[in-house]
Amino acid sequence: MEVIGAGFGRTGTMSLKVALETLGFGPCYHMTEVFAHPEHVELWRAAARGKPIDWERIFGGYRATVDWPACTFYGELTENYPDAKVILTVRDPQRWYESAHNTIYTITRAASSSPIFYLASLVMPRAKGIKRARRMIEEIVWQRDFHGRFEDRGYAIEEFERHNEEVKRHVPAEDLLVYEVGQGWAPLCEFLGVEVPDEPFPHLNDTEVFRGRIRRIRRLTVAMALFGVSLATLVLLRFRRHREA
Repeated sequence: MEVIGAGFGRTGTMSLKVALETLGFGPCYHMTEVFAHPEHVELWRAAARGKPIDWERIFGGYRATVDWPACTFYGELTENYPDAKVILTVRDPQRWYESAHNTIYTITRAASSSPIFYLASLVMPRAKGIKRARRMIEEIVWQRDFHGRFEDRGYAIEEFERHNEEVKRHVPAEDLLVYEVGQGWAPLCEFLGVEVPDEPFPHLNDTEVFRGRIRRIRRLTVAMALFGVSLATLVLLRFRRHREA
């Protein structure tokens, strides 16, 4: 592990992931990797409970990590990988909250309240894996980092800023880059000691992707409810006809 991203999600972590991989620090671990490796979920949940973790079981083969869930454990990771550089991605706190609330928070809440996801998780292996990953996100992000109070905008922003200040105090200045992805290649490449590539910096805004997922969950929930009502009505009609016969 050569680079540890300590910034919370929705601070440009996907853009940073692609940038690091472009610079040769790949593969880079990101929340998306959890869904690709469901066997990691229980290890992250154990870490949330304070159990000792063999981090190589998660990060073996990776050269960098950004985003949740790893950013929550940046302190443990810097101890385990003392030679790694640390990048703290930052963003205007108000805009960060809007982005996080409208994407990852909303989609995890939509999935948790959707009956179709619950029913699918009973029978479909992939859906079961998504359900476990959602539980892990709940435990690490919404409970551990925000103490179940993310809907309290002021409190969530205070925790966001507290985390950032804690990282700055914890990591030696020579090993830390406080970074906004809008700054592009120059500060990132200087910090990592590599040349600036001859291509545009990757600016990936996946807010619309999240919103599309939320809309699909809501449509599926409505469709499932209509199907349930229709099925119940059909069963009732058949029952009545059977009694009348």
